Amino acid sequence: MKTLFPFLIAILFSCSDSSDASTDGQIIDDQDDTIETPVEVVNVTQPEVSQYAGYTLIWNDEFNQSSLDAAKWNFETGTGINGDFGTGQLDRATDRVENVSMLPGTGSDGSLVIATRKETYLDRNYTSGRINTKDKFSCGPGTRIEARVWAKDVKYKGQGFAFWMMPAEIPSGEDHLMWPQGGEVDIMEYVGAIPFHNLGTVHYAWSWENNQYQDWNHGHKGGYYSYEETQVPAANPVYGNWPPAAGNTNAGSAGYHLYRVDWFSDRIEFSVDEVVYHVNYFNDGAAFNNAPDGQDADNKIQINGKRTFVSEYSHHFTQWAPFSHNFYLILSAGVGGNDNMSYGGAIVPEAVFPCQTLVDYVRVYQRN
Repeated sequence: MKTLFPFLIAILFSCSDSSDASTDGQIIDDQDDTIETPVEVVNVTQPEVSQYAGYTLIWNDEFNQSSLDAAKWNFETGTGINGDFGTGQLDRATDRVENVSMLPGTGSDGSLVIATRKETYLDRNYTSGRINTKDKFSCGPGTRIEARVWAKDVKYKGQGFAFWMMPAEIPSGEDHLMWPQGGEVDIMEYVGAIPFHNLGTVHYAWSWENNQYQDWNHGHKGGYYSYEETQVPAANPVYGNWPPAAGNTNAGSAGYHLYRVDWFSDRIEFSVDEVVYHVNYFNDGAAFNNAPDGQDADNKIQINGKRTFVSEYSHHFTQWAPFSHNFYLILSAGVGGNDNMSYGGAIVPEAVFPCQTLVDYVRVYQRN
């Protein structure tokens, strides 16, 4: 069993798939293949969408059509930076229906299915699905971003699914924006190695470094959500207890959950099933009675009777404020291949495939 010291290991499915991202100093420019694939779009009657007081729906996909909506999503295919998405993954992402498809009659009125498979395909023994809204939709401060997701088969170490965001803008005068200077927001990171918790994280840089990558220049703050306690656990979880027993409703794989961030001008609030469990403040001292200390501090406090992780991202450089800008959306699955690189660890021999995750919908609201 491996103790998960908070965020000292790379995040599976993350930090690897933007044209502005890198894990070894390379700039990714449509790395491997981020493709705007022509996909047949079938017009269907959209179901009624939930509205929230004080918010206006500005973008959504209910996934009740017969194929992926090419006006909203891109497929990303290939193996990403370093041939492993920069996180030690073993899978090759494809645009096949075996990896990305629709399943009518599930969720509200149909679901997107993203699956990893154990199969020989080109140069890999595993395949996966990854889609994003790059150059088609992005959002930033003043929005609520949410997805209703069932990580149905994510039950073993090395399996995982993520709903996350990467930068959609670059600074004036630059031809790229390096990771992590541009930031990253991980709304949902669910892995089979930690079956009873979700992880919500922000990634950032401590120094501008002339918009170049440096191994040491990576800050991150993440909070865990316990499905059983419906709050942050008293202690961070460790790898183990997979697969969860059949019928155990305390596992994230037991059913649909609503994963959300509310993005304000001064903070991002992470929630699961409308319970806020992580609040990340953008300014130094904002989480601690405005007592700036020049460090990225964090703490666990009570908010509305729930144990909540609060953290702060200090603006360490003036050239770019990442969380003041727009990001695009990503849905991805993967297979871990390296315990030292992959959040969720390397795949275990007993893991069952195909491993499907269902996405009922993705919705974005503007705060009025």
